[in-house]
Amino acid sequence: MADSGLQLRNLGDGVASVHWDGEPSLPDLTQALSVAAEQALVGGGVRRLEVVLASQQTQERRAVLRSGFRLEGVRRQAVRGADGSWADELLFARLATDAVDGAHGFSAVMNSALPKKRLIAHVVMRDEQGRVLLCETQFKPDWELPGGIVEPGETPRHGAIREVREELGIHLAVGRLLVVDWLPPYLGWDDAIEMIFDGGTVTADEVGGYALQPSEIKRVQLVTLAQAAELLTPIAHRRLSIAASLAPGTMAYTEDGTVPAS
Repeated sequence: MADSGLQLRNLGDGVASVHWDGEPSLPDLTQALSVAAEQALVGGGVRRLEVVLASQQTQERRAVLRSGFRLEGVRRQAVRGADGSWADELLFARLATDAVDGAHGFSAVMNSALPKKRLIAHVVMRDEQGRVLLCETQFKPDWELPGGIVEPGETPRHGAIREVREELGIHLAVGRLLVVDWLPPYLGWDDAIEMIFDGGTVTADEVGGYALQPSEIKRVQLVTLAQAAELLTPIAHRRLSIAASLAPGTMAYTEDGTVPAS
């Protein structure tokens, strides 16, 4: 690899890292990385090739992605910049088994580097008096609607069904979508999307027979909207109030639990 200006460092067990000096142009670095990766991963005895960059190395990041490397992780404030400030370090890797060419390869690379949002699916279950079922959790002081985080590759509705089954021990035929809400960053969480589905009507006797997940749910209770205001976070109560007030067949899009001004 001397002609390309890149240096390959053997890390053992079929793993290697690639390095270079200076600041080569984007086309030159992209071409050199592509050639070096092909040589190392196809017949070169390397199964995994890594590149580590500082987060501010924007041109180099583009070259690494364009040559088929996928972003795998971030080491926060791991390197010191020329001005003395600390910067994140990014780990990219390309495997011998990775698809690189064609639409699938491009999509897989970009999927590793583009933003991802957390998706939450909750369910509104009400009795004939309009009271809403809330869950007191084991891990935080505020209560929640039944539901939780949607898993990768899982539809939001199926995520809601799974979470209700895990938390309450029932199989619920989740109905239509009521609210889609954007959640701003909160308590260390990044921003997220929450979807609230209609869980239909329940009775107090049915609620009393639920098999609660002991590691997550302390108890459940049917409460009025006024009572819910004392148990939920303000944003969660705003979302619930909107969901409970919708006319039949309608839904709402909200941001931070509020319908945006038109």
